[in-house]
Amino acid sequence: MNVTLWIIASALALAFLAAGLMKAGLPKGKLAASGMTWTEDVSAGTVRAVGAVEVLGALGLILPAVLGVAPVLVAWAALGLAVTMLCAAAVHLRRKEMTSIPAALALLLLAAVVAWGRFGPYAF
Repeated sequence: MNVTLWIIASALALAFLAAGLMKAGLPKGKLAASGMTWTEDVSAGTVRAVGAVEVLGALGLILPAVLGVAPVLVAWAALGLAVTMLCAAAVHLRRKEMTSIPAALALLLLAAVVAWGRFGPYAF
């Protein structure tokens, strides 16, 4: 199970790192044009903040365990990303973007599995 949690955490880290860097680095208009229409409802600062949360969460899924510094932060990062995806699903639901909800819920589920494993029976 430890290997499975590492695989899930690594895949999540790659996904959130890519998404976060895109949100933190691209202009809001370009993100909206690429399909992230939710960015039209929030300020550019909010989009960048979401990107920063995703990048920090991605780093938190891997670095604490690899470096051996406060590895419990892996579980906290996973929990934080799960909450982020719950909020994302709520935003998509409010905007009636039903096709975006399954992806958010899938990421939420994977992050919750990592949080469960690292807080519980497979903690470092």
